[in-house]
Amino acid sequence: MARNPSLIRAEPPMASDLTSSDCTILRQGASLRRRELVFVVNPRGANGTTVQQWKKLLPYLRSRLGNECNICESLTSGPSHAIDITREAIREGADAVIAVGGDGTLHEVHPVPSLKSEISSFCFHTSAQVVNGFFYGGKPVCNHDMNSSQSTALGIIPLGTGSDFARTLGWKNDPHDAIERIAKGVKSKIDVGCIAGEVGESHYFINVADIHLSAKAGYYASRYKKFGNLCYVIGALQAFFRHHNQDIRIKVDEGEWEVCSQVTALCIGNAKYFGGGMKITPNANPSSRDFEVVILQDFKWYDFILKLHKLYNGTHLSVKNVSSRRARSIEIEEIGSSGLIFVQSDGEFLGFLPRKFSILPGVIDLIC
Repeated sequence: MARNPSLIRAEPPMASDLTSSDCTILRQGASLRRRELVFVVNPRGANGTTVQQWKKLLPYLRSRLGNECNICESLTSGPSHAIDITREAIREGADAVIAVGGDGTLHEVHPVPSLKSEISSFCFHTSAQVVNGFFYGGKPVCNHDMNSSQSTALGIIPLGTGSDFARTLGWKNDPHDAIERIAKGVKSKIDVGCIAGEVGESHYFINVADIHLSAKAGYYASRYKKFGNLCYVIGALQAFFRHHNQDIRIKVDEGEWEVCSQVTALCIGNAKYFGGGMKITPNANPSSRDFEVVILQDFKWYDFILKLHKLYNGTHLSVKNVSSRRARSIEIEEIGSSGLIFVQSDGEFLGFLPRKFSILPGVIDLIC
């Protein structure tokens, strides 16, 4: 990949950040091609601790990868910046785009007319934004060089409390282990979920998408990140105070419409975990070419408290009013007119129903 100054549209480098000279191609021989790696870092992730941990990690990363790879760092400056960085890196032929961070978030004040007045911020995850950067206009982004057979892989370096997606793969919450995976460069095809609404661009996810209480809880949880993984429990309890179970319609794999009564939450898993380690879709596999769909119905606030341990250890499928099924696609509509059934994926609030969720089998290479 020839270095293009427009590739890395980031904030000005800090004192200990990589400079542009670190992205210069240095060859040890005419036949040796150095891998081009783009690291996407959210400097505001986890209240600023992500970038602090990243700076401490840089010396090891340079020493481990610097002799074989061109290391390009990019600090994001807004909630959609990681998407732009990823798309341009792919078009310029990068070997991999690596999302750095765990469940850290970036908040942007962005009022939406259809929301209640007290809801005024969004929650953005770097890894989710990077995944969305692999697509544009409903199609995968491609290398500008039409003669190149190389595809750009996705990498993840979990920091802080770690990554729920990494938990599914059995990865330790150790960034040094992640760097070793990147050094080895072993890749595997993974599925990606696609979410389409009535208007606007599609959204993509690799972990879990969910609606209603769990999505609302995730939204509120973003306010309590200082409590670590407990933030999701706190967010769920807050969400329950104004929660009403709702009747919805679903259509699975283009079949007939079905009514699901008094739905508390519906989760669509490409992977197993969300909410800081909750094993909500325990049979999901990002290489299975389908989703696991788990539906919780007619839950009260005390059901959530009493069964919380089962939700975390993945044994809730045997609980009354919990069901599971496989699906390659699922359409979901509200029965009624509240217009306020929350939808989120990979920790990002996306709006409200209706939505259609579809699996895209093996569409991304993951460094594993």
